[in-house]
Amino acid sequence: MMGAIFLSAAAGAPAFAAQFSFAAFGDTPYNTDEEPQLIAMIAEMNHQRLAFSLHVGDFKDSRTECSDALFLQRREWFALSQHPFFFTPGDNEWVDCRRARWTPRDPLERLAKLRELFFTRDTSLGQRPLPAERQGARGYPENLRWLVEDVVFATVNIPGPDNHRSAMPEESRRRTSAVIDWMREAFRIARSRRLPAVVLATQANLWTGNSGYAEILNTLAAEAQRFEGEVLVVHGDTHWFRFDKPLVDAASGRKIGNVSRLEVYGSPFVNWVYVTVSTGNGRAKFTAVPGGDVATRNNRER
Repeated sequence: MMGAIFLSAAAGAPAFAAQFSFAAFGDTPYNTDEEPQLIAMIAEMNHQRLAFSLHVGDFKDSRTECSDALFLQRREWFALSQHPFFFTPGDNEWVDCRRARWTPRDPLERLAKLRELFFTRDTSLGQRPLPAERQGARGYPENLRWLVEDVVFATVNIPGPDNHRSAMPEESRRRTSAVIDWMREAFRIARSRRLPAVVLATQANLWTGNSGYAEILNTLAAEAQRFEGEVLVVHGDTHWFRFDKPLVDAASGRKIGNVSRLEVYGSPFVNWVYVTVSTGNGRAKFTAVPGGDVATRNNRER
């Protein structure tokens, strides 16, 4: 298991005035063994001081039936969170429902059901809901945006493994257009208010080299280079905890230094990531530590 990873705005940055933490996880539970682990993990997070918890999608494996009963069960488990709880859909709960082992389902019908069950309120899920804007007028209420301590957070519905491009290209085109508008709006808000950071959360690993993500990455690169603050992209999909800076400008090949990527754990590794955001004097710093390690340490200190 990897230890703490630190990414900062700049070496020698000034002291930070505000600090908060949130939990990030995804790609679980995939089977009946992982289901009690998810419940235990939510209980573990409930004992931490967190601004919110975030599940970046794939709350089932791709072949499990996409039934209303399973969706309702996951909603009940998410409601166990004593913190505000945000969720963005993964491919396993809508795109891949046509591949379900016993009862194939139409992906768009399943996305509509997810919207009905998880995205009808202008708040997060969880026992202590946090106000959030939805991209409802555009028809994508699962795309959410909220503010914590002058940091803009936004979820965007981008499923793996190819943004649904090969199976339903027109659906992918329309949704990608809405996603890009939502991303641009988050950056516009941050620039206009001189906020120090933007955090985007989605299911797909945008850095797999799949062409279905090219327009999104190009937009991210353009917006980040016009933004003086820090950018964090949180995602799942490929099930490997990592925190790095993989974004490059397509034209110049230059690495874009103010964009960091956090990939959360995924099945069979059931764990969460404790992310701390420090802000001050217009600057931001992110740190990431395995959540289980934080919980163990805090229990020892009690």
